[in-house]
Amino acid sequence: MTIRILDSNLVNQIAAGEVLERPSAAIKELVENAIDAGASRIDVAIEEGGKSFLSVTDDGFGMDKSELALAIERHATSKIPDNDLSNINSFGFRGEALPSIGAVARLTIISRAKSSPEAYKITVEGGEKSAISPAPLSRGTKVEVRDMFYATPARLKFLKASTTETGKIEDTIKHIAMSNPAISFTLKDEKKERLNYPQAPDLQTRFSDIMKEDISGNFATLATAGNGVEITGFASLPTYTRGNSLQQYLFVNGRPVKDRLLLGAIRGAYQGLIPSDRFPVVAIFIQMPASDVDVNVHPAKTEVRFKDSSIIRGLMVTAIRNALLDSHFKVAQTISEDALKSFRSYDLPSATTNKNTFNFQYSFGQSSSKKSTANTLFEARSAYVPEPAFTAESNPELPACEEEDFPPLGLARGQLHETYIVSQTKDGIVIVDQHAAHERLTYEKIKNAKGTAESQLLLTPEIVDLPEANAAGLLALKDELEKLGLVIDGFGEGAVAVRAVPAIIKDTDIKKLIEDLSDTIADFKGALSLENKIKDICAKMACHGSVRAGRRLNADEMNALLRQMEQTPNSGQCIHGRPTYIELKLKDIEKLFGRR
Repeated sequence: MTIRILDSNLVNQIAAGEVLERPSAAIKELVENAIDAGASRIDVAIEEGGKSFLSVTDDGFGMDKSELALAIERHATSKIPDNDLSNINSFGFRGEALPSIGAVARLTIISRAKSSPEAYKITVEGGEKSAISPAPLSRGTKVEVRDMFYATPARLKFLKASTTETGKIEDTIKHIAMSNPAISFTLKDEKKERLNYPQAPDLQTRFSDIMKEDISGNFATLATAGNGVEITGFASLPTYTRGNSLQQYLFVNGRPVKDRLLLGAIRGAYQGLIPSDRFPVVAIFIQMPASDVDVNVHPAKTEVRFKDSSIIRGLMVTAIRNALLDSHFKVAQTISEDALKSFRSYDLPSATTNKNTFNFQYSFGQSSSKKSTANTLFEARSAYVPEPAFTAESNPELPACEEEDFPPLGLARGQLHETYIVSQTKDGIVIVDQHAAHERLTYEKIKNAKGTAESQLLLTPEIVDLPEANAAGLLALKDELEKLGLVIDGFGEGAVAVRAVPAIIKDTDIKKLIEDLSDTIADFKGALSLENKIKDICAKMACHGSVRAGRRLNADEMNALLRQMEQTPNSGQCIHGRPTYIELKLKDIEKLFGRR
């Protein structure tokens, strides 16, 4: 078989296979061209998911008659003025988009340059070009595409249902709109207007429009810079997650990208804060010199290659972690909203039909067979401790407190079901899961004390029998465990001797702790780093060393827990990613009772 030059239309069809996977890819190319044309408004219309019809209309600077003829030629562009592919500062710089669309569909372009007295039209059907003719258009450019892939039926049959293709187009518009708040976007199909994003003053407003909620209550703000790279954006609080990664928006110099390095950085930043099967919602914008990133790696320009990927990853992780640390013990606003929605009103039984009486007591101050351990559990702070303990029989008044004196998580007013602490804040109430909260506090102390953790020596070593493989795995990490305060030695085949435990969890069930730790270590995958193994071990130890649900606490203990939560990073969620507390604002509670 001899070598030959391919027909130009066949070349365009091959290029279309690289660039135009589906109608959403064509819309992406056309919308990016509109942005490069200086548009302030971009309107997209589709029918049958873009398979039968799609159009993109903008109010940009348009093209004159001569430029319109060149626009449909391969490798014709105005986007690379210096012929330097290492310094790309535009979006639709590739030359094959329009001719590729014209090779597989029926393409019509109408455009009017700002300096031109009239608009002009050109059509391309299956690679065949028409003559340029006058057409009505007030300004900008309108591109219409009909019968996508009619000239390449093999590609057409691989398209999904119209609803699926419409969803892909919506996602494309959302990504592009996210990084261009100064441009208004609309998307309509044959049934309704699907998207409408008016011009926004900043990224936060546009992100709120796209998320359809005020993001301030659920997101932390990112801002960091270094080595000529600036990273801004928004990262959801650990208690605000999704079941997939579809709502992770990443941008490099304004260009939407899907990059494994950046997605891995997000996972690393949230490690230990959310469950492994949950995904945070983020919108991250990276600005950097164009010469330090290659955007021409993929025909559709969805992937990039960084000159120094380690710097980008490090800055990403730092930006997210710092933002979450700044949010401190904050939990997602949606947690409280969901709690309020669950409240319902009931009619209590009348006194004549129900002879039972209610016996209510304040939780703290009650007599208990269990000895108080306030000093061993928490370091109580006297500044926020209420009045001396009291019982319901004394008919007490709640301790008075001026509004400005309330700490962020308020003052403990009682305990429900010996599991939940109820606290009064200056403008509402807080309900705390005592086990989940103390679990996070214990985890942070063990993790941060790595290498210097205090140990509590046991008078008599605790001998724990284990499966031989589990014992071996536990002893393999003996040195690392000792840094965390857990001192063990081998004690024959399939047994370990526990000589000391971390002082912070000295009252735990040692046998159960060692059994659980050995099971956790046995489940470790070979690729898991030592650092991640230690984090998992810390989490398991924290769970064993925490105040359990069902444990009655006194006032000092409850307030001490609240104060430590206020000082501990990430205390808004437990080590499993669940919220440790919910907050109900007084105004919302008043609405429940019809007072507002």
